[in-house]
Amino acid sequence: MNAIDYTEKIPNNVDLAGDRALQRALEQWQPNFLRWWGDMGPEGAQAFDVYLRTAVSVDPSGWAHFDYVKMPDYRWGIFLTAPEADRRINFGEHKGEPAWQDVPGEHRANLRRIIVTQGDTEPASVEQQRHLGLTAPSLYDLRNLFQVNVEEGRHLWAMVYLLHRYFGRDGREEAEALLERRSGDTDNPRILGAFNERTPDWLALFMFTYFTDRDGKFQLNALAESGFDPLARTTKFMLTEEAHHMFVGESGVSRVLQRTCEVMRQHGIDDPQAVRAHGVIDLPTVQRYLNFHYSVTIDLFGADQSSNAAIFYGAGLKGRFEETKRDDDHLLKDRTYPILEVAEGAFVERAAPMQNALNEVLRDDFIRDSQGGVTRWNKVLEKHGVAFRLTVPHKAFNRKIGTFAGVNVTPDGHIVDAAQWGAGSAAWLPSAADRAFVASLMGRVVEPGQFAHWIAPPAMGVNRQPVDFEYVRFG
Repeated sequence: MNAIDYTEKIPNNVDLAGDRALQRALEQWQPNFLRWWGDMGPEGAQAFDVYLRTAVSVDPSGWAHFDYVKMPDYRWGIFLTAPEADRRINFGEHKGEPAWQDVPGEHRANLRRIIVTQGDTEPASVEQQRHLGLTAPSLYDLRNLFQVNVEEGRHLWAMVYLLHRYFGRDGREEAEALLERRSGDTDNPRILGAFNERTPDWLALFMFTYFTDRDGKFQLNALAESGFDPLARTTKFMLTEEAHHMFVGESGVSRVLQRTCEVMRQHGIDDPQAVRAHGVIDLPTVQRYLNFHYSVTIDLFGADQSSNAAIFYGAGLKGRFEETKRDDDHLLKDRTYPILEVAEGAFVERAAPMQNALNEVLRDDFIRDSQGGVTRWNKVLEKHGVAFRLTVPHKAFNRKIGTFAGVNVTPDGHIVDAAQWGAGSAAWLPSAADRAFVASLMGRVVEPGQFAHWIAPPAMGVNRQPVDFEYVRFG
């Protein structure tokens, strides 16, 4: 099960050749995927030779091979972790029962919904990022962008396999629809709001891969607990690849901060306009980008209280982050969880049934995890003797979903009226002028070992290669 068969047209470790009908269906879907990739994948980059990693095993001790490949020739495939002997469902009403190898009829619609929603995020992020290769600050960064893109494409394959294998005609139709929706399209948008936002520049990319791919980490971890074993095994391997995406975000922001601090120290300046005049991104602008991407991402977890979340948990379809490490009965019928609400112009906390509050549980897990990276970013500022500190905004700030939708809350957690929000929002969220300034810094750097002025080089290269390695060959 660990080894991947690359002799097949579709690389896989699920014995695709043993199910000819499924193999034919996926081979018919494959050209449609490649057409989508040609239309909506990285712009102008199809002929580049890119130093990419490709999965060759699902064994954590050595699962990837690095070499040059043209992205349309990347071996997208279907990879599940090895089955766990006598695996049991660890939560909900079916706790203790054998994990399902097929879709239980009563849970078919909900499982399909879960898989489609997850699957829709994968091509969406490729579409959001397709133009960024034109303004990459280095070959190192360009290669990392393309690695993220091809792996999001593979994650789409992972979900499409499940739809084709387990959901019949409905699944095949859903798989086609995943290629038909478009990020930001007025008539046929992607399912989740954050995946219809623009990613206009590299600072936005770094924030997206740090925060929004971190949402992916928590969603995939929750699905890796699923009683539907093929979904659990699929998402466990996706998590192996997802770690690099979050690294791109965290290290990218760290390098932006490092370069800004270097310029501030060199010239003895801290005024944002003076910093901008030296061609780097001022720290208040970084904070505003953080505020935006953080607030958009925590909306992805859904409403604070959700009957669907309770149904998914009770049915054993979707657990909590690290479900098996939690010290409770894994039924939660008598448990409560504190929910923050607004009453009479003030925040109040009340206890809600925990099963209904599982979106909030996962959101709070995400918030705690996100703070770790922000703390590390602040260590970069501290190391350079810069007093400015980045902060995570209040969880009610700039929310569009749930209890706080329509409530005006400042980043430091004060409830304000519409006039105060209008007056202050330019200081809290990226303005058109902020985005125009950041865009003015963007320009492709193609010489190996060279980096745009606004970002510092990384501490080390990819796969033990030097920083000045030729990560992309333009032909």
